[in-house]
Amino acid sequence: MLELTNEQIGAWVGSFMLPLFRITAMFMFMPIIGTQLVSARVRLYLALAICVVIMPTLPPVPAIDAINLQAFLWIAQEILIGAMLGFVLQLLFQVFVIAGQIVAMQMGLGFASMVDPANGVSVPVIGQLFMILVTLLFLAMNAHLVVFEVLAESFFTLPVGSGLLVDNYLEIVLRLGWVIGAALLLVLPAVTALLVVNLAFGVMTRAAPQLNIFSIGFPLTLVLGMVIVWIGMTDILSQYQRFATEALQFLREMAGAS
Repeated sequence: MLELTNEQIGAWVGSFMLPLFRITAMFMFMPIIGTQLVSARVRLYLALAICVVIMPTLPPVPAIDAINLQAFLWIAQEILIGAMLGFVLQLLFQVFVIAGQIVAMQMGLGFASMVDPANGVSVPVIGQLFMILVTLLFLAMNAHLVVFEVLAESFFTLPVGSGLLVDNYLEIVLRLGWVIGAALLLVLPAVTALLVVNLAFGVMTRAAPQLNIFSIGFPLTLVLGMVIVWIGMTDILSQYQRFATEALQFLREMAGAS
């Protein structure tokens, strides 16, 4: 009959289960993989496969008592680290989502919403379009491989049981302001152009009050807004590269891998 001692169980939990919790938490919170489009079972299988692959290369993990309070604290810590890494990636995607929503509201497409299958909520179509574009660019440029590399390096820079500093959490809070600023910077040309269009309609209404601004201005603003978005698509690749570089560099800094 096979018998396991507490030391053997603790060593197994420390060397396999604790890294698995960090990887699984990241996959549950990161974009693309962590959305509702991918079932929790698939995410768990993927986390298990990656954990098995990188486990031989991980640094030695101290053995712990599997039924001790310290084990639960370390598990919570690993979940927090993985969630933090996944949330940093969400910041990059939310920049383009917020930018699309701002443009949609300015051009009169705020009412035209569709269900976002990734998050299960209704979002403007322009925001969903930008979300699809950034997802394709993220995968086409192999940014997901960079994320996996940072995740593997985090076990050396943030070993199991080391914990996080308060500065790590403060950096995430400060980066929330970066998301808003980056989104505004991304849509500033489109918002400025639409503002000029609305000012032109205001002058026309003042000069010719008999014109029905609602029947003329709304469809024309919508058409001009679509043209402005189409023209702005020519520069979205360079904008994505800049924001993706900043987000991935911030991810490396949070993981201590820079």
